[in-house]
Amino acid sequence: MAGAIIENMSTKKLVVLGLTVLIFQVLSVLVGGLIAPSPTSAIHYLATKCVRRHRGGGGGGGWLMPWGSSRCQRIRSFDDTLAKTLDANDIVFAVHVPLPNKEMSPWFQFMLVVLQFDIAFKMLNQIDGATITIDAGLAYRDDVLSNWTTKFHSVEKRQLSCMLMVPKTFENEGRFYVCDPVPFIELGSVAHKYYLINLRLPVNDIVNTGIGEIKDIHLVGIHQNGGFTKVWISMKTAFSPWIFVTTAWYWRRISLMTRPPVLIEKMIFALGISMTFLNVPVEWLSLGFEWTWMLLFEDFQQGVFYATLFCFWIIFCGEHLMDQSQRNRLSAYWWQVGLVVFGSLLLLIFDLTERGGHLSNPFHSVWASPFGTKCAITFIIMAGISVCLYFLSLCCMVGCVFRNIGGKVQQLPAMSETRRLHYEGIIFRFKFLMLVTLACAAMTVIFFIITQVSEGHWHWGDYTLQVHSGFLTGIYGMWNLYVFTIIFLYAPSHKHKSNKTRDEQKADTLETPESQETQLTRFQHVPTETYRITGKVAEE
Repeated sequence: MAGAIIENMSTKKLVVLGLTVLIFQVLSVLVGGLIAPSPTSAIHYLATKCVRRHRGGGGGGGWLMPWGSSRCQRIRSFDDTLAKTLDANDIVFAVHVPLPNKEMSPWFQFMLVVLQFDIAFKMLNQIDGATITIDAGLAYRDDVLSNWTTKFHSVEKRQLSCMLMVPKTFENEGRFYVCDPVPFIELGSVAHKYYLINLRLPVNDIVNTGIGEIKDIHLVGIHQNGGFTKVWISMKTAFSPWIFVTTAWYWRRISLMTRPPVLIEKMIFALGISMTFLNVPVEWLSLGFEWTWMLLFEDFQQGVFYATLFCFWIIFCGEHLMDQSQRNRLSAYWWQVGLVVFGSLLLLIFDLTERGGHLSNPFHSVWASPFGTKCAITFIIMAGISVCLYFLSLCCMVGCVFRNIGGKVQQLPAMSETRRLHYEGIIFRFKFLMLVTLACAAMTVIFFIITQVSEGHWHWGDYTLQVHSGFLTGIYGMWNLYVFTIIFLYAPSHKHKSNKTRDEQKADTLETPESQETQLTRFQHVPTETYRITGKVAEE
């Protein structure tokens, strides 16, 4: 064999490959920026205050509609004459999702709902770290003539985090607190056309005391836009067979070799499998089935890919270092890989606790209690520390690789001109590939920052570029193209000596055994103790 494709591909072909990848990268950004709408929409709802004379909770008895022919008896304000004759337990806040003359769709993929309370300040009823108890129910139907079917009913507690922006005096009574949004519902599938939310704030001597004077409840429903879903699934459908075929082609080339695959080859194959797993367009099936676990599954797909990618980076750098005794052994990277596994497990446990709980109760939230909040923050901080330590280690390894290669470049003048130019090209390509890797990681961070500070879209004449959509499709396309490039360039080359030029064959005869083992990817079938990327053999 003659090493990897990256070592044998001509500069002209390499430039063509680079330009092709760049074109596809630009297209992946433009598809999201010019064709897809914004990834999500947020719809604001004001809860209608309905009167229920009989007690039964949000999920019991008849469901109260805020509008329509069967709308409930309602009050506009708690200052109304009727409201003053009612008990707080007789008031049910009703919200119909979506708004009138519209309907939900499975293309929306998920639905999140958060609560926003309008709470007036009263000197005798101040908020001080209060916990609010909510008796909530969720129902659905698929046509306007059907009865509502109960989907979930639960009694939940949420922490109120409110601040009064003026001094707490009698003169400022009636001023509204500024309260943080409260997580309320998360549905992993939008399988029905209409949803109805009924919620009560039950009051007794120990429940809902010290929560201030609630005037209104606002709900914000967030769902993925159907147009963006169509673009996203189409991209996954296009990339999935491409990466799958490339990965299968790569492993076939590995299997044709007369030696077992080395560690870096196994990691490249694992990277291709993880990318293929991420690309599987299971969203097509979710359009016809009520799969509430889709959000959890998508998080798991991304977690597997990023964990494999991080492990690949460490091994990719480590296998190009000079220490022969540490080559081709996964145990040599135990603590870097351990950090990746540890951080991934922490995030997996957090995700299973949060979104896994939504499978049985969409009102569930780990942020609902102080203990759950502390545990969630602890898990996230520990995972963040693991990621920081990992990247510090990765940066050190990248620095070592460049330093060692720089030292070996000084040995190139001792070679013949033909082989010197050959290995100068190899070293340049390796450095370039490492810089592309760092650029991919940096672009992910940069695009994320841009989406946080931008308005979400830019106008170019008659065209509107959706920044958020372009970011998501661009990053997704970038990682697919990166994995494809790694697999293709590091696949074993099947060029034989008979295909070499006369000058190369002559140079092979004149070079010493030590210089003949100079290699970037060390895919030749030589003993482990003599593996090198550049320079002399280990016996020196």
